[in-house]
Amino acid sequence: MRSAPTVLHLDMDAFFASVEQASKPSLRGKAVIVGGLGPRGVVATASYEARVFGVRSALPMAQARRLAPNAAYLVPRFAFYRSISDQVMELLRALSPLVEPLSLDEAFVDLEAGGAARDERSALLAAAKLRADIRAVTGLTGSVGLAASKMLAKIASEQAKPDGLVMIEPGTEQALLAPLSVRTLPGVGPATGDHLRRVGIHTVGDLAEAGEDELVRLLGKAHGHALYAMSLARDDRSVVAEREAKSVSVEDTYDVDIHDRVRVGVEVGRLADRCVRRLRAAGLSGRTIVLKVRRYDFSTLTRSETLRGPTDDPAVVREAAARLLDSVDTTGGVRLLGVGVSGLADYTQEDLFAQAAGEREKEPPGEEAEAAASVEERQQAGAERRWPAGHDVRHSAYGHGWVQGSGLGRVTVRFETPGSAPGRVRTFRTDDRDLHPADPLPLTERGPGDSGDSEGGPGGESGQGESGQGGDGQGAEGPRGGSQSDRDGRGPRAGTGAGARARHG
Repeated sequence: MRSAPTVLHLDMDAFFASVEQASKPSLRGKAVIVGGLGPRGVVATASYEARVFGVRSALPMAQARRLAPNAAYLVPRFAFYRSISDQVMELLRALSPLVEPLSLDEAFVDLEAGGAARDERSALLAAAKLRADIRAVTGLTGSVGLAASKMLAKIASEQAKPDGLVMIEPGTEQALLAPLSVRTLPGVGPATGDHLRRVGIHTVGDLAEAGEDELVRLLGKAHGHALYAMSLARDDRSVVAEREAKSVSVEDTYDVDIHDRVRVGVEVGRLADRCVRRLRAAGLSGRTIVLKVRRYDFSTLTRSETLRGPTDDPAVVREAAARLLDSVDTTGGVRLLGVGVSGLADYTQEDLFAQAAGEREKEPPGEEAEAAASVEERQQAGAERRWPAGHDVRHSAYGHGWVQGSGLGRVTVRFETPGSAPGRVRTFRTDDRDLHPADPLPLTERGPGDSGDSEGGPGGESGQGESGQGGDGQGAEGPRGGSQSDRDGRGPRAGTGAGARARHG
């Protein structure tokens, strides 16, 4: 572990929901929930205003609706989130060549490797400038942790949330960790946490006090050694610029169980094609094809087949997935299907299946084309599915807006842009020829270092626009009386040490 807090961890605050609030002035300061809106959908992200009601990521959407019935419920716009993420990652790579993305909204940065920081003061200055640049470029906020290791930097960013900066000073690490729950440490999930609680180990300090031998006895050699080291704040992992992918996979959960065996086969073939598109977009191939089937009773089966050599041929993957499906009983119905490829390589080797398949199919490049194809295939059933809640539209007379809800042959649109006041709501027929899907608008036109306040950002003032409601109840309803949660903690702040001292900028 290094002697200076030059490892930075950035975590964008409620990223998907914050992007939606920044895009939609009428939703700023309101409860916003992003995720799948079907009966089996789950929450991808909830705004801080929605979290007051107990809504969290991975919560079933039906439960979220019971907890926060007046929240705005939106379908994710992943391509747009990815474009905002690219802007953030570009700012991180300007600080250092060693940037380790963990997801669209989270990354480690080695400030020392890029010469951006060498001690506490320079690290704080670099982190403060990064947060300002992110706000200027995207209009969004991110929480930053600084420490001498990756584990501690991530813990610091959690303490900084939302919209804060926390630095753990060298020498204070064990004092910081001791009172924290064992669940704070990476690798301690619900099962391990429950096992430790049953023997009286509740905090990281309890782990350190138990000793290495006792932890090895309780958890096994590898896990016990690792947890004991972490309880003493030992973490020598380096920031790795490129994380090697172990597999590429796609899966779909269906609103209604699929009982028709032919339909199951068609879905598996479609998933195989989507998986290959992702594989090719990453410039990879793979030897092992994996099929995942979750049945009506929630039992999950996986089957795999290893080929003679790596491939990125869609016909090969389809045929292998179809063979794997033959070994699975789907009589009672299927609620989830997935296809993956592992044993990855950066080259391909023709095999017998590829030779028999002949010329490869011409396919649209990139995940955006994949997403578009998936939506087109799966959402033909009803008119309301052609206008996903929260997605962008343009009307020839009223301009740019977003879908607030749809159903019963009608679509409700709120006309506003990221830089406008909360807009008016109008309702149209779903087949209105003047209404078309549109690309998202930029969240801000400012760049790094530009002057100006951030009142137009997602945490700024929110006006009260007109409310509207989707005909099927699945659209984005203008939340009424949404709680302004965590308001006393929403402003920018900086802290150091074990959290007892706050350093305000």
